[in-house]
Amino acid sequence: MAQLFTRDTQAIFWNNNISAIQRMLDYDYTIKREKPSIAAIVAPTAESKFQKFFWGGDEIMINLYKTTSEAKKAHPNADVLLNFGSFRTAYDVTMEALDMGGFTTIMITAEGIPERLARKMNAVAREKNVTVIGPATVGAISPGAFKIANIGGTIENIINSKLHRAGSCGLVTRSGGLFNELSNIIAINADGIAEGVAIGGDRFVGSVFIDNLLRMQDNPEVKYMLLLGEVGGTEEYKVIDAVKSGKITKPIIAWCIGTIAKHYSSGVQFGHAGASANADRETAEAKNKAMSEAGIYVPSSFNDLPTKISEVYNKLKADGIISEIPEPAMNTVPKTRRSKQFICTISDDRGDEATYAGFPISSVATPDTGKGIGDVISLLWFKKQYPKWATQFIETVIKTVADHGPAVSGAHNAKVTARAGKSVVESLVTGLLTIGPRFGGAIDGAAEHFKYADDNKLTPVEFLNHMKKLGIPIPGIGHRIKSLRNPDLRVVGLKKFAAEHFPSTPLLDYALSVEQLTTSKKDNLILNVDGTIGILMVDMWRALGYSEIEIDEFISSGTLNAFFIAGRTIGFIGHVLDEKRLAMPMYRHPMDDILYQVDMAEEI
Repeated sequence: MAQLFTRDTQAIFWNNNISAIQRMLDYDYTIKREKPSIAAIVAPTAESKFQKFFWGGDEIMINLYKTTSEAKKAHPNADVLLNFGSFRTAYDVTMEALDMGGFTTIMITAEGIPERLARKMNAVAREKNVTVIGPATVGAISPGAFKIANIGGTIENIINSKLHRAGSCGLVTRSGGLFNELSNIIAINADGIAEGVAIGGDRFVGSVFIDNLLRMQDNPEVKYMLLLGEVGGTEEYKVIDAVKSGKITKPIIAWCIGTIAKHYSSGVQFGHAGASANADRETAEAKNKAMSEAGIYVPSSFNDLPTKISEVYNKLKADGIISEIPEPAMNTVPKTRRSKQFICTISDDRGDEATYAGFPISSVATPDTGKGIGDVISLLWFKKQYPKWATQFIETVIKTVADHGPAVSGAHNAKVTARAGKSVVESLVTGLLTIGPRFGGAIDGAAEHFKYADDNKLTPVEFLNHMKKLGIPIPGIGHRIKSLRNPDLRVVGLKKFAAEHFPSTPLLDYALSVEQLTTSKKDNLILNVDGTIGILMVDMWRALGYSEIEIDEFISSGTLNAFFIAGRTIGFIGHVLDEKRLAMPMYRHPMDDILYQVDMAEEI
């Protein structure tokens, strides 16, 4: 992998670090990325399903997931994991991601991961050819393409350090703070960096100096490299060996900080866990000397580093290896931004024509489009384009439940309200308000309970005993008039449609096996129309590829009841208009249909 990140790279961000994510998105907007660099956020304790962030002056939503596996399944192209877990969880998060696969790079910010665990984690990553940046790092950047979290600092500092577009230098450091300082020094004395990595300050990090420098050797955008090491460890000697063997041929500028250690009478621990020399070979002075002897450009002191950068850069420019880099157009992040109060993800009324889930209304509305009300429902309710068999089933359901005569509670209420002189809207609402657990709710209930039984592999007998223990009748089973001898033709029609068009109907098959038991006791304990609709909706969603969790959410949110509401609205309006057309007078219930039992009130 010659290039660590591209403009198409997307990451899954573990832990909802809002400020770090917003900095990444501001960088994306500044460099005019086509899509955000964050595809998803893993937030195990989050209650909501998304988080709003600014994209310039507008807002975007990024989905939240409880687990890395859920996020990866929903966003398979996101091949970078930004692990912002604490030192207590970072190891487990990383190992899970390595076991899961599909990630090319994992960055770990936590410091203090136990060293035995860090070594195991790094070994597994190498086996799987995954680049681990960290632990204890601020990350990495491919200027003009992708940056991790807070690396580079503010947008102002990023632009001043020429990190908004690719330069010529490949920068590798241990220190995150010095990474930002060196980026600025390179920008002042050269043309900026093409790629930069802060490998992390812990003693055992995933990708070491040589890993990153060898990759940069293969990256044509990198013309020379700058290595900032430190006292402690021997990783710099691997770089020396690579230079001597010819594996690295591009110029390297290098310096190990910590030369002051020689002035201390005893060993001294610097800021990083690995910044402590345990042998003469690990001192900064010894490593600087060895690198210089190998032909690496080593300044006489850190203060002379800018001069050395300028010297190497100008030589490469004079040799024609480095050319002038044009400055790209950039966006400017607004100084003030206002969060939106409402969110809409299903339709858009801006522009020349309103859209349904991205489709202009004209593309679905007229008969010549071949689209029906089922297509509109699939777009506006589910934001998906359902296949023809599914949209036709939805339309079949709407037509099936449209009306059930004037005597049911909803139609009755609508008619009484209309006769009181109320409008169509007011009359319709009174009818709709009766829809719930006892009227229409059997669709929800049947889907919920039969799916529960099927999910838990209950036999029909076990399911009947389960419902008996709950103390509730089985939703979707039973009819006041219809029976085995007098079948409900609506149910017959729905089952016939499913048999002809559904890929499979496992839940319906299960429900019919339950029906065999219930009708053996009483022949009107049949699978009724509400039960058939709810059960077939589950079969439809399964066939369309929804997860069991998504289907459970549809059921719990009242989506099934919504089909009944949409259909029955047609019937209620029909009854209201019937009352208006007949000019029916105010309704008063007949007294002989009321049982009066009014006793004298007791005096207290």
